[in-house]
Amino acid sequence: MLLAPSSPLSFIASLQTLSVGAESFRAVSERAMPYHYQAPGPREHSIPKDSRAIHSSGQTYEQLRQECLRKGILFEDGDFPANNSSLFFSERPSIPFVWKRPGEIVKNPEFILGGATRTDICQGELGDCWLLAAIASLTLNEKTLARVVPQDQNFGPGYAGIFHFQIWQHSEWLDVVIDDRLPTFRDRLVFLHSADHNEFWSALLEKAYAKLNGSYEALKGGSTIEAMEDFTGGVAETFEVKKAPENFYEILEKALKRSSMVGCSIDIRNSSESEARTPFGLIKGHAYTLTGIDQVNYQGQKVELIRVRNPWGQVEWNGPWSDNSYEWDSVDSSEQKRLCHSALNDGEFWMTFKDFKVHFDKVEICNLTPDALEEDALHKWEVTVHQGSWVRGSTAGGCRNFLDTFWTNPQIKLSLTEKDDDGQEECTFIVALMQKDRRKLKKFGADLLTIGYAIYQSPAKEEHLTKDFFRYHASQARSKTYINLREVSERFKMPPGEYILIPTTFEPHQEANFCLRIFSEKKAITQEMDGNVDIALPEPPKPTSPSQETEEDKQFRALFEQIAGEDVEVTAEELEYVLNAVLQKKKNIKFKKLSLISCKNIISLMDNNGNGKLEFNEFKVFWNKLKTWINIFLQFDVDRSGTMSSYELRLALKAAGFQLNNYVLQLVVLRYADEQYQLDFDDFLNCMIRLENASRVFQVLSAKDKECIQLNINEKRELRPIEMNEKRLARVHTKSKWQSQDLNQNSSTSSKVSIRCIAPLYVVRHMELELG
Repeated sequence: MLLAPSSPLSFIASLQTLSVGAESFRAVSERAMPYHYQAPGPREHSIPKDSRAIHSSGQTYEQLRQECLRKGILFEDGDFPANNSSLFFSERPSIPFVWKRPGEIVKNPEFILGGATRTDICQGELGDCWLLAAIASLTLNEKTLARVVPQDQNFGPGYAGIFHFQIWQHSEWLDVVIDDRLPTFRDRLVFLHSADHNEFWSALLEKAYAKLNGSYEALKGGSTIEAMEDFTGGVAETFEVKKAPENFYEILEKALKRSSMVGCSIDIRNSSESEARTPFGLIKGHAYTLTGIDQVNYQGQKVELIRVRNPWGQVEWNGPWSDNSYEWDSVDSSEQKRLCHSALNDGEFWMTFKDFKVHFDKVEICNLTPDALEEDALHKWEVTVHQGSWVRGSTAGGCRNFLDTFWTNPQIKLSLTEKDDDGQEECTFIVALMQKDRRKLKKFGADLLTIGYAIYQSPAKEEHLTKDFFRYHASQARSKTYINLREVSERFKMPPGEYILIPTTFEPHQEANFCLRIFSEKKAITQEMDGNVDIALPEPPKPTSPSQETEEDKQFRALFEQIAGEDVEVTAEELEYVLNAVLQKKKNIKFKKLSLISCKNIISLMDNNGNGKLEFNEFKVFWNKLKTWINIFLQFDVDRSGTMSSYELRLALKAAGFQLNNYVLQLVVLRYADEQYQLDFDDFLNCMIRLENASRVFQVLSAKDKECIQLNINEKRELRPIEMNEKRLARVHTKSKWQSQDLNQNSSTSSKVSIRCIAPLYVVRHMELELG
């Protein structure tokens, strides 16, 4: 396989195999959020035809269906079994649910009966009105509906108990396969159902969405805009009705004409108001769908009307222009027919736009393409997508209130080079920050985090901005507020130039994966400021011959010979003793203990001839490295506590020659930092040794071709903690000299053993002086 050094994959491979090991990576996986590495840089904006099959079998919907037909069986989805685990994660059903296929509920089931319409959505015993409002809005656009609900499936010929739906997740379209077993009680669907009991497309779509999020219970509570985005891949804009622009009616009219999905709701002040009914028949804290907007002639005047639908399929507005209000008596029957007015209690009603602004608080618009709402002409947006994560201790820096860690958040450079076509000297773009998988992680206790972002003018230098920059520079723009929604989006108009966009949680140390989408009217260039791994290590100095040694070199050689003994080489055991004895006495650093394995890693780093021991020049080079690393550690121990904050590790490693991207840095921090995000010096030393070991391995493997390294399958499998030289990689196990003597030998031998054990005690004090 070929690994490009400009990509961190090759270095990560070395790092993972050389330095962390199986036990360490288990610890990493227990602490880290589920984050899968993706190469840095913008991604393609996915379209539905590229939907990815996600069934655990690796088979597509059609492959699974054909297999069932060939075997003469009905499909049963092991990924989302028909049992309580798919229903609830925090409680047991209060009634005995029975999972049944549509053919077991009614005689002649239909997937879609007479076309999919908003009346097909009736809420059941699940608090997912937000999802139902989005599905109702979905039915207003046949093309969008057919994309989410493929029409090539039914209960007729070719039926195999299997259905599929295409749902957008985090900039990717997924093909979600389910079986058609649905939870029932007394032969009635418990959750979402159609007004016609023979129709099942809406119930099956709800099941697919529940599968994608882990369970039906995970769908309790949410924002309509969340599901709207998942059904379109569009971008959301939220309006507070009381603060909406003057042309708000035109904005809504244009949105509905362009088949944008539009939802609305009434705010609640406390939990007791949830789903409370107002005197006008409206439900607080409930998700409604806007299904139409129009004007009608009434008593010689034009009246602006808006049509709203309650996904319950009942409980309607009872004020002016409601189904049975007297205002309709003055409207011509043909006009009523054009407006689809009826007096049925079906959950849908008309009201004046004026009353709408009085009684509703929030409107959410999901732009499908997305199309701009302010311009008259339709146009496509340029879209770039960045995937990332906030990991505590490394990239979870919190908002600007927390200056010490804010700078450690991921940073994306945005270059706006082309002005809009409207003659203004500005560039229009939308920034949408989405936290990923929080609904799926509900069963593990995860809630939506409070998120937002800030935009800064970019300085000339191309590097990750540090604390000092944010100390002295204010943001140019930001999200209106930090809020605990799945996505925060905002529209901006800014002059052409280069900017740094920083997505954050409000509090530091909070972990999540995120998807950042940038929609721009003109082509925009984006770049992650820490997307590359760059290792700049100095070449080891050439050995100094004894005849050229200075007086200081001669004194150091004498100390070395006392440690090494007769063979004039230091083993891992001798190195362990000396380093622990010296470093534990330093008062300005916190140090626990270096293990024998760590000392073997030191030897593997410095050992040029592959004998598993350190000769004088090798030991001297290491000792100079150790002094450098101690100075770096003290430099970034900003509070003089003897420990280093993991958030300072990025700069400390850079000072030592390692520029790491966010992903590798997250691995390092998760491996070496403690629960308080601190590193003692022994953790820092182990980190430095293993990072340098990994980089030296890469240098050896790429010696002939600097562009990449090439490994065959055996070399990849056998890559382990290793001893290196320029021509070969070999594992060397050393044997302790200090324990190789038989204490039952004669007294002279025993005397030598005692001297060999005590000799390092004499040297320790000199080494302490060497390290200051």
